[in-house]
Parts: sequence; C-alpha cells; structure tokens
Amino acid sequence: MADQREEPGRIVVGVDGSDSSKQALRWAVRQGELTGGVVEAVTAWDFPQFHGALGWLPPSSGDEAALEGRARAELKQAVEEAVGPDPSAEVRTDVRYGTPASVLLNASHGASLLVVGSRGLGGFAGLMLGSVAQHCAQHASCPVVVFRDGTR
Repeated sequence: MADQREEPGRIVVGVDGSDSSKQALRWAVRQGELTGGVVEAVTAWDFPQFHGALGWLPPSSGDEAALEGRARAELKQAVEEAVGPDPSAEVRTDVRYGTPASVLLNASHGASLLVVGSRGLGGFAGLMLGSVAQHCAQHASCPVVVFRDGTR
C-alpha cells in the first residue's frame, strides 16, 4: 500500500437509506469533524432486473434520468435524516451507476477511509454482515470501517 495516493481527509460512506447506512453516515460525519475531513456520501443506482421464463431479463424500458434522479432524491433525503441541514463536517453527495460494492470501491480510491453499514436494505435479515460490507472490507484499497449499530 506504499504506492497508494490518499486524498487527505476524504471519507467515503455508502448510503442506501437503511438505518445502518444512516448510522454509518453519522459516524463518518463525526469522524470528519474530528479529523477535518470531507465526507462523501455515495449511493449506487442500477437498472432493475426482472425474472421471466428465460431467467433474469433486462428492464423493458430504461429511463436512466428517472432512475438516477430517484437515487439522487433518496440520497438527499437520507443525508438530511441522518445529519440534518447543517452537519458538523462538510458532506458532499455522489450518485453513481453500478452495483453498490463496485461503486463504493471505485469511489474510495484515494480516500483515507471507507465507511459502510453492516447491513443494507437487501439480503437476509439474519445476516451479521451484508454482502456489500463484506466485499468492501475484502477488496478496498483504503481502511474500511463497518459500522454496526448497538441494537443487538
């Protein structure tokens, strides 16, 4: 990791609207406040897949602008719910096309830290660690914090 170029203080946090991701964002903002870092709240959007007689099929219509706009609005709402209108550290938002794990890994290149919630909106409720958090922890090029809430 000696050749890794870091942008000092950039903290990337994955936000999907889940409680876990909002708690991760609150933690990241507090970390940004303590370190003088900038928090980059990132969400991913992708075309929904449908299951038909031939297996998984692409969507019948692809209104990219509508899908991206919805993701942007959901990210804005999640950030406001998590940290309010005046957070204690600078928070930037970024909406990218792709799968959540790949989007977060790409966004975190050069960052000082990647923060994810332990579980997002998908998957199985009983899992201790979601697939996106696990993938990020295994493949990120920067340190990763997997934020787990204290409810269990």
